[in-house]
Amino acid sequence: MLGLVKKLFGDANDREVKRLLKVVDYINELEPSLLGLSDEELRGKTVEFRNRLEQGETLDDLLPEAFAVTREASKRVLDKRHYDVQLIGGMVLHEGRIAEMRTGEGKTLVATLPVYLNALAGKGVHVVTVNDYLARRDSNEMGKLYQFLGLTVGCNLNSLSHDEKQEAYACDITYGTNNEFGFDYLRDNMVVYKEQMVQRPLYYALIDEVDSILVDEARTPLIISGQGQKSTDLYYAADRFVSRLNEEEDFTVDVKLRSVSLTESGVAKAEKAFGVENLFDHQNVTLNHHITQALKAHVIMKRDVDYVVQEDEVVIVDEFTGRIMTGRRYSDGLHQAIEAKERITVQNESMTLATITFQNYFRMYRKLAGMTGTAKTEEEEFRKIYGLDVVTVPTNRPNIRVDISDVVYKTVNGKFNAVVDAIVERHAKKQPVLVGTVSIENSERLSEMLKRKGIPHKVLNAKFHAEEAEIVSMAGQPGAVTIATNMAGRGTDIMLGEGVAEVGGLHIIGTERHESRRIDNQLRGRAGRQGDPGSSQFYLSMQDELMRRFGADNIMAMMDRLGLEEDQPIESRLVTRAIESAQKRVEGNNFDIRKVVLQYDDVMNQQREIIYKQRREVLESADIREIVMGMITPVIERIVEVHCPDDQVPEDWDFEAIIDYSEGHFLNEGQVTKDDLWGKEKEEMVEFLSKLMQDNYAEREAHISPELMREFEKVVLLRAVDSKWMDHIDAMDQLRQGIHLRAYGGTDPLREYQFEGFQMFEEMIQSIQEDVTKYIMKAHVEANLEREAVAEGQAVDPKATAAEQKQNRAQRRSKK
Repeated sequence: MLGLVKKLFGDANDREVKRLLKVVDYINELEPSLLGLSDEELRGKTVEFRNRLEQGETLDDLLPEAFAVTREASKRVLDKRHYDVQLIGGMVLHEGRIAEMRTGEGKTLVATLPVYLNALAGKGVHVVTVNDYLARRDSNEMGKLYQFLGLTVGCNLNSLSHDEKQEAYACDITYGTNNEFGFDYLRDNMVVYKEQMVQRPLYYALIDEVDSILVDEARTPLIISGQGQKSTDLYYAADRFVSRLNEEEDFTVDVKLRSVSLTESGVAKAEKAFGVENLFDHQNVTLNHHITQALKAHVIMKRDVDYVVQEDEVVIVDEFTGRIMTGRRYSDGLHQAIEAKERITVQNESMTLATITFQNYFRMYRKLAGMTGTAKTEEEEFRKIYGLDVVTVPTNRPNIRVDISDVVYKTVNGKFNAVVDAIVERHAKKQPVLVGTVSIENSERLSEMLKRKGIPHKVLNAKFHAEEAEIVSMAGQPGAVTIATNMAGRGTDIMLGEGVAEVGGLHIIGTERHESRRIDNQLRGRAGRQGDPGSSQFYLSMQDELMRRFGADNIMAMMDRLGLEEDQPIESRLVTRAIESAQKRVEGNNFDIRKVVLQYDDVMNQQREIIYKQRREVLESADIREIVMGMITPVIERIVEVHCPDDQVPEDWDFEAIIDYSEGHFLNEGQVTKDDLWGKEKEEMVEFLSKLMQDNYAEREAHISPELMREFEKVVLLRAVDSKWMDHIDAMDQLRQGIHLRAYGGTDPLREYQFEGFQMFEEMIQSIQEDVTKYIMKAHVEANLEREAVAEGQAVDPKATAAEQKQNRAQRRSKK
């Protein structure tokens, strides 16, 4: 086996696999000793392991025995015995790394090893999947194994009530989606009683399809939003205006950057249409922005490719998976611009109440690990952003799939005709075919062509993903033809039907190269699982998006010179290499975009950590008097500092202003006079005013009772922090959206954002301190005090169903 491993993998990977194989040998030696144990005795191992942890042993010490116990339990409960290579995968995951394992190598079973071992610590292990279906399936199937070993298993779904969520998180092992874990974290930091929190401190997360979650979805932060208040009329006006413009004359389009800009003629028309003198004046920023977004909606955003319209709603289609992302909205007014273009009701822009990127959420876990079939191409990103390296785990059996060279046609028509001919030919000999398309539009086009040829087939796209997994699992039956958008049914095994191996196994056809090599490799990887035969081939055309963006003109000219017809392909390694280098460029570009998203969110993240830590302290402390005092003192210091500057003589200090402010915020009227302050140093003044404030505080506390005062402090502090923080998030969001314009002035937008963001945060902290001071010292205290949330938001969830979205919408933002 080692010889084979050596041939397949480079040195560093080889050394890792060799190291882990020594432990595999030890685990195998333990196997016979467990065979004779009764179920009860095997279950008793969990209690024994936990006791040994309490006595000072580590998880690493327990690993060989724990893995052996999991394997034995799996044989008894699931009738599945872990292969040696699966033990290697399990160790990679326990070490907090990424295991790259080919499709069909049994990743779900591999996960049981590190999950059981880490769950012994009793701190909660989160198993993260890409959708609710997989979370439910895996928690049910693998749950039998964990429960047999005496562990508790929960499944954290969007539809659960608050109490059910708390129950799911209290389990040793919790399955759920990345969105749900992230949103629960944000919601936990909006609660007003600690009993309302659902999550425990984040300990160990194991991410299935780690590339999909940490790379593909990392460009989109999680957002909890409330309804905005902006007028929608301008969207319709901008839409009517841009629909009258002509390309080249009035605006230009950059296909590579997916951007549009007005020409001088377009600017002149806009100024005339909207009656403004200069479109680029400061007061016309909003108008300019609306026109640009309307133009983008018309020219760049394509219906049935970027989005679909369902029941009078614009619904985004995920560019990576082809899935419909119900409830997700384009930001920055683009969604509203598309609604205006499609002549449906324009919804109000929403206000962000809480937000975090997946990168920053998952980096909070004490240990993080992941598994996928394709991670090596993104290893640099995993290492730089998450500190995770990738170990390629050898396959249980050699991979014998045949990857045929790409064929390139002059036109899309020529390409699709060739794809249909290839399907017809393979269908005739009962070979199953799985066709991958990049858009819903293409899958429907192909389906129509196959209907005309009388070929029975199944279409799997974002419009029908309920029965997705079932259809995909049947794609290996004799003569089956399945058309699927990228990654549909990911996580589902395709078993070969009877006699299929003899006709060449499952054949994969890709109808377009994706901008990421990883997605192409995932499609190929659906064939040739566990040593099965299989084959794959990509059919491309010069009119494909990727080819148009990167250098199709030269090849097109060559095809014209050779006099090639639209249905005559060229099959050349040169073309394949050119495409791969184009893909590498796009991948690099996408990595840069995600890095920028993260750099901007890192600014917010430092601020978020400070605020959330303070909130948690307030919720968990019985007495926060010291915290409140710590907020009032800086207010007094600031007011003295502002009105008694060092560059003025004490005679010129503004004592009246200090008195007015003090009486307005924390003292009674007439409690302090100019004579009281006259002749004092600044420090003495601060001390004098603080003493008066503390006397008033003590008097107030005696009057309303210490118990009520403690609760009143929390009510005031939480309200001040939450309302200011939510406004701050929104202001930071607005700042981030406009900051790139600073580049025109020769400054670095990120540096400006960091600098201004810090200033805004400082101002927010001061504003919180002032609010707390005023309300604690001046507000009327009622006996029936209750803490109330400042706002209720809706999770802008990329994956929730329409029904779940409707339920969420009922909890829209409401000012209390």
